[in-house]
Amino acid sequence: MKIFGIPLLGFSAENGKKLLLTVAFIVAVIVASRLLHWLARGILGKRVGQAHFWTKQTIRIVVTIVFVIGVVSIWFDNPSRLGQAAAFITAGLAIASQRVITAISAYLIILRGKTFHVGDRIVMGGVRGDVIALGFMQTTIMEMGQSPGEQADAPSLWVAGRQYTGRIVTLTNDKIFDTPVYNYTRDFPYIWDEMHLPIPYNGDRRKAEEIMLNAARHYTVRIAELSEEALRELERRYVVKREELNPRVFYRLTDNWVELAMRFVAEDHGVRKLKDAMSREILDEFDKAGIGIASGTYDVVGFPELKVRLLGDGSR
Repeated sequence: MKIFGIPLLGFSAENGKKLLLTVAFIVAVIVASRLLHWLARGILGKRVGQAHFWTKQTIRIVVTIVFVIGVVSIWFDNPSRLGQAAAFITAGLAIASQRVITAISAYLIILRGKTFHVGDRIVMGGVRGDVIALGFMQTTIMEMGQSPGEQADAPSLWVAGRQYTGRIVTLTNDKIFDTPVYNYTRDFPYIWDEMHLPIPYNGDRRKAEEIMLNAARHYTVRIAELSEEALRELERRYVVKREELNPRVFYRLTDNWVELAMRFVAEDHGVRKLKDAMSREILDEFDKAGIGIASGTYDVVGFPELKVRLLGDGSR
């Protein structure tokens, strides 16, 4: 093919037809993809759940497969040319796109291996939060803060609780090969948490324990009932030992006080609100019962001898 009498190297009428056909095919695929997403939203509504997640992922995978097959069919109608091109493409990808291939492989493992889904609360690559998007290459997480006991962990955060920080973090999927993935919600959407209170040795420890257990039962009784069925399912699917769901207080002796550690089951979301409500009730009941919270104290047992020397002529 020539333009203004100048031949275009490697460009022919046949290639021009293929190029136009490719552009038309891409437009058709984009329109079909948007139409499928529109139909999915119309059927499922705005609800975000497993059905929405898998529908979106299925549409994305099908559209990608159709796109690849269509482009290959247009440009490589000769099997021998297709084999040669595939060899060059494979060699180039192996050298230049190792991380890309690894990320896509990780995406397939995430879908097939049930590592996590959109909506799960996870820790991956040092980032904690809820998964809000999953793509071929990247996972998007709405970051959450850390409880005081986790504040030393990286990265440094300013929110001292498991609540959103407002930052959206994007990670490549290949992180699942490099670091562990902690899932708060998969299979068992509950977690065990603890509250620690120091009580003086001369304080009413029995009454303090009773108050703590009453507060825990008040706010976690429904959670314990719901989690019983989930725990049985967890035992059926995996070899795990049964864990106590009812609140329990453990004693630990220190040099200064008796530490009461209350262990209880909570939902994966809203732990900070739950502990806040329990803390308020416990403090009110402690005040009524005259129970104080222990703190570090220091006794001054003596002063060193001081010598004072006055300078001057003594007239004043």
